[in-house]
Amino acid sequence: MKALKSLRKRVLASVMVAGLTFGGIAVQSALADRPYPSEQEVQDARNSVTKKKAMIERIQGIIADLTVEQVDLEKTAMIKAEKYNQARDEEAAIAAKVTELEKKVAAAAAEAEQAQTQLAQIASQMWRDGSAGTSLNLFLNSDKAGNLLYQLGAQEKIAQSSDQIYKSAIQRQQYASSLESQLKDAKAELVIKTQEAKTALQEAEAAAAELRTKVEEQKALNRTFTAQLATLENISESLEQQRIQGLIDEARQNNLPGPIDAPSLYDVGPPSTDKVNIAFAFAKQQLGERYVLGGMGPNIWDCSGITKASYAAAGTYIGTHSATNQFYNMAGKRRLVPIKEAVPGDLMWYSYTEDFNGDKYHVVMYLGDGMMLEAPNPMRTVRIVPLRYGDLFRYAGRPTP
Repeated sequence: MKALKSLRKRVLASVMVAGLTFGGIAVQSALADRPYPSEQEVQDARNSVTKKKAMIERIQGIIADLTVEQVDLEKTAMIKAEKYNQARDEEAAIAAKVTELEKKVAAAAAEAEQAQTQLAQIASQMWRDGSAGTSLNLFLNSDKAGNLLYQLGAQEKIAQSSDQIYKSAIQRQQYASSLESQLKDAKAELVIKTQEAKTALQEAEAAAAELRTKVEEQKALNRTFTAQLATLENISESLEQQRIQGLIDEARQNNLPGPIDAPSLYDVGPPSTDKVNIAFAFAKQQLGERYVLGGMGPNIWDCSGITKASYAAAGTYIGTHSATNQFYNMAGKRRLVPIKEAVPGDLMWYSYTEDFNGDKYHVVMYLGDGMMLEAPNPMRTVRIVPLRYGDLFRYAGRPTP
């Protein structure tokens, strides 16, 4: 029992105060100064009560440190995934802007060309009437529509209707030129955003790969450590594994004692039970399906992908394919409620900052009774688990009031 309490203290302390940073900054490995015990050392320790106790604590400490490192890598993977989703959103927005500007430029160019045709017709009529003179020469040779208008208007005193046509032509030319400039800038910005999205994807994939490697390494090490502890404590490996896993799970789930206090921002009505049930039914159909960065169905998901698709099935828009954007969408619609007032169907976010405007690196669906549905990271499938309070943001969002 003492050994279990010792492990509980070690794991909880390590997870909460090991100096982890979750903004992409590397964590100093807690194992750097802690070599793994050999089988001979374990066997030798069995013959001495003091050595046995020290060896048990040593192995428990290593397990706690491994847990700390994996927790950090899981959060880093989620943070990087959210950065990619945001970058992809920005790229899509600029791409849409480019497409819209291209349409406007084409239309403006057609209107400008039509205006030029009208000007040519007027010039031709002036020539036939013998009133062209200097005006026609300026029209045929001037590079500046403004100068042409001034000369034709001031020197020739053309009719009011013609003056209107000239002004309209100049405005159309200026408008077309302005749109072309905007399009050029937007295309340049799109190149930048595309590269940023590409870089964010590479970083997210690298974080996911690092997590996968760490998890596989830890599985192998845990098998060894479980066997060593079972030998030292003279119990079965299966029982030892259950005891250790239970304590590690406890450490993951209980970083904070309870709901975070936050003031109400405004009145938010109760959710639509029918829509929440539809969203839940859709989400639960995806249980056990794979997490894939940027996934939004039909059988691969990431955190914001499954929340977005679940509520889309209920006919409700909750934002783009981004946890942060979904938070801002709820805030913009005045649908945020304090965490302590959350009810089934509400969205909950995780953030490495308490800043209201800070990024939210993970979003989940609250099921009620302290349970949530999530697509967490590349090493987990879509699942239902107890609500984690560590990094939980103080406000939830209600998509269907």
